[in-house]
Amino acid sequence: MADVELVKKMLREVLTANKSGPGVSLSRLQSEYKDLTGEQIPHKQMGHGNLDALLHSMPSVVRMERNRSGEMVYFASVSGETAHVAKLVARQRTSKKTGRPQMVNCQMRVKPAAPLVLNGRACVWGGLPKSISPSNLNESAGSGKPKPQHSPKDYNPSSAGGNYSPQQVQGRLREVLNKYSNGFWVSKLPQLYRELYKQDLPSEALKDLEHWTHVCTVKSYPPPPPLSLHPRTSNPSQSPLPAPYHHHEPSPPHPLPPPPVTQPPLHLSPDLKQKLGELLVKYSNGLWAHALPKLYLDTYKTKLPEHVLENLSLLSDFCTVDYPMPDNPKRAILYKRTKEEESCNRRESVEERRAREEVGRRLSSQAVPPLLIPREEYPSVLVVEATNTNGVILRYIGEGYSQAQEALEDKMREFYCCQDNNSRTPLASPTSGQLTAVRAEEEEEILRAQVTEVMTDKVKVYYVDHGFSEVISKAKVFELHDTFFKLPFQATKCKLAGLETFCQEPAVLKKFESMASGKILLAEILEREQTPLVVLYDTSQDDDVNINAACIKALQDKTLASPLQVNSAYMNVAVRSVCSDGTIYCQLPSRGLAKLTEILEKTEAYFHSQVTSEFLVSRPFCGKGCLARYKGKWSRVEITNLHGSRVLDILFIDLGVQASVEVFELREVPSPFLHDLIAIPPQAVKCCLADLAVSGVGSWTPDAVQWLRDAVLNSTDCSMKIAKLDKTKRSVVHVYLFTDKNFHDPTRSLNRQMAASDLFKHQGDVFLSTLPRPPSVPPLPPSPPQPQPLPAPMGPSPSYDAPTLARDPGHNMDIYVSVACHPGHFVLQPWRDMYKLVVLMGEMILYYNKTEEKPLKVEKNQIYAAKVENNWHRVLVKGVLTNGLVSVYELDYGKHELVSCTQLRPLIQEFRQLPFQGITAQLAGVKPRQWSEEASIVFRNHVEKKPLVAQLEAVQEAHHPWDRKLTVFLVDTSQEERDIWVHDIMKPER
Repeated sequence: MADVELVKKMLREVLTANKSGPGVSLSRLQSEYKDLTGEQIPHKQMGHGNLDALLHSMPSVVRMERNRSGEMVYFASVSGETAHVAKLVARQRTSKKTGRPQMVNCQMRVKPAAPLVLNGRACVWGGLPKSISPSNLNESAGSGKPKPQHSPKDYNPSSAGGNYSPQQVQGRLREVLNKYSNGFWVSKLPQLYRELYKQDLPSEALKDLEHWTHVCTVKSYPPPPPLSLHPRTSNPSQSPLPAPYHHHEPSPPHPLPPPPVTQPPLHLSPDLKQKLGELLVKYSNGLWAHALPKLYLDTYKTKLPEHVLENLSLLSDFCTVDYPMPDNPKRAILYKRTKEEESCNRRESVEERRAREEVGRRLSSQAVPPLLIPREEYPSVLVVEATNTNGVILRYIGEGYSQAQEALEDKMREFYCCQDNNSRTPLASPTSGQLTAVRAEEEEEILRAQVTEVMTDKVKVYYVDHGFSEVISKAKVFELHDTFFKLPFQATKCKLAGLETFCQEPAVLKKFESMASGKILLAEILEREQTPLVVLYDTSQDDDVNINAACIKALQDKTLASPLQVNSAYMNVAVRSVCSDGTIYCQLPSRGLAKLTEILEKTEAYFHSQVTSEFLVSRPFCGKGCLARYKGKWSRVEITNLHGSRVLDILFIDLGVQASVEVFELREVPSPFLHDLIAIPPQAVKCCLADLAVSGVGSWTPDAVQWLRDAVLNSTDCSMKIAKLDKTKRSVVHVYLFTDKNFHDPTRSLNRQMAASDLFKHQGDVFLSTLPRPPSVPPLPPSPPQPQPLPAPMGPSPSYDAPTLARDPGHNMDIYVSVACHPGHFVLQPWRDMYKLVVLMGEMILYYNKTEEKPLKVEKNQIYAAKVENNWHRVLVKGVLTNGLVSVYELDYGKHELVSCTQLRPLIQEFRQLPFQGITAQLAGVKPRQWSEEASIVFRNHVEKKPLVAQLEAVQEAHHPWDRKLTVFLVDTSQEERDIWVHDIMKPER
């Protein structure tokens, strides 16, 4: 039997997501429900002959109308939730009486969840590392690269279906495994399932157990061969088997002894075990083994013994070892195994029992159940108030919380307003700590409250469901009937991440009051403790606002910001970053920059003097400020996006440089310098060149960007004059930029030089390329020749594999577009193998950064490793120039670059195993033509650097894998309302 409430909830989610549209058709409702849950709507299991009958039976969820064409469309029914939320906000009364709090955003924009966690909590130990798994690249709360939906919303492939829900059984199996973390016999699973869920375990599920490797590990032990089921905590061959849960059955035999060795066995010293344990505890989601040597050296100022990585089994008594890529045993993830994790459920139940006992002692002889944290990662909350950011009072919004409270208060109103009810008699002698029913001062509402102070004819009460206090007459206090003890108290507390040290700072509390109090926000739950650690977001605006980060910025000393005045000139300007849209980030001489440099130098020395793991960042989140190395020195960064739990995007706030790093590369700001570094505003000033007749995204050509970078990057002797201050949302400073101190002569500015050049001149039809060229090179020809297959390299050469792709027309695949020139030429990467490329590039960085530069004869049409910026890429040499530069093509990303021949290395065999990931493609559904620059810009804006769904139309094979070409439809499935088929945008208007 299907879970009716769960089906209702999922239907409501689908309909609410489309609330602003013209209704949802039946076919689309089915498709989006399956996208969300992985299942068809189970109308037959719920006793209805067809889907329409099921929807008619849910008037509280679904509202039906016929559109103009006569088709039945479906909407989300309007519930009492929004109106009730308004009441909740109105009830927030404090002694300040500052007026009615503002209520915004009753319908939250739901953060997308990764497919692996749609059906329950993701297994901590199982599967691929979250940092690179394609199904976990969108776990962050911040905006980033979401994983594309595998199928467009109106693409509804047939499903084999089944008589039971594998997703539901898998979710329940995870709960059972959490309860019995040491495993149990498969023969006992039906009994456990029946006891816990009052249902029989479907027989098909027992057959599927061995295939659910993302949930559990199934082992057999001969003889006899009973099966033992374990949570997926590690590679079975890498850790000793704990004693499984059993019931009148023998324990499995001990593992076989290891084979004889010719050398004495290696051991770890107690000191080494302790240090490695300290490092692994910091990374509860696992640590790549390859990161261990550098992390150990940075932390303890001594090298990690080489035999540790060569014998990871030595770590098995205090950590588990997982191999996410079976074909590469050198790639391993280490997880710390702690007693706390093994007894997590038992510890939580003890805490809950203690909480219930404490509530019973403090408030009444009746036991009130504890309030459980919502299961979803991003629940909606109503913020009541905060006198301390370590104890923000809030309420959870939604089913089981505010809606349950609304129903309770309706029952209380009926109960206490009944004329013949003796409970209407006020309490004669209320006592402090007593739990009571109270008639609200301004409304005819009956609320649960605790007496906190007794006066002559009044009492002060705390509304346990609403989180505020009030002084009322004793005549409004009644005895609370036993019926109303069953619902947990709804007012609870949370702690704001990143503000622990500044929890009572007046500036922080003032900012929080103005941005959050009385509002409904989105809460990202980082730690599910008795007082959960959260990040709050206001999603009512076009851009999500990180409340935690905004409160931290309230501590900045504005007098330390870069001085900016119109018509003022500045010398000794350092241009730190030039973006592809022409935006530049500059550092100006200022008191703040001088103080920042001084503090960072002290921080550098402090790190060198410390031998501890306390500065490792173990809980990254969006908006967090910390430190990372830039060109060998520690610099301030802000985390802008998380790709899982270990790989993240950062912004060097004083340089304007963005980067992606692994979490072990970050450090916490040491407490002696924390207040001073927080007080200094970011020193990178966002600028653009004034008076350039260039506007719109994509108007800056690669030639113009490269020319500007060559002119100003890494120079600290530039000067600039401010033409205009843009104080809008973009906060851009319009400047005249000079490479010397002659800012008095406008004709010497880079603005005038670029305006007078051909850098921005576009031809009518042009083949776009990312290949930069010096300014002296003439513009690209109007009709470039089409790319021809490369001739085979001279002499014997190794063969290279292309990514394995389905050949069937209509096949859908998740992809990422790394380069887009125009609809006739773009480069895509298969999403499923992106994590392998991340692993490979990490290995190349570790290998080539340690090798010394050696003379190398570079030949055209040969494969090499090339250092481009800070990464090593697999490249094909397209040409060798006489000035020492080499034109290369990045085989995994499809970009053209110019690099120095000194930055090339031989590509060793180990790095040739993974097929080249960049696949050339053209858009299906449009006629081939010479695309104009304007059309190319439109196309590029819609697809470049985005995850999409590609529907295969045709494959054009070639001798070399980099010459293979696909013809595909591209679909953007990131919008809630509809899918965007790119070829429809690119079709000319008739």
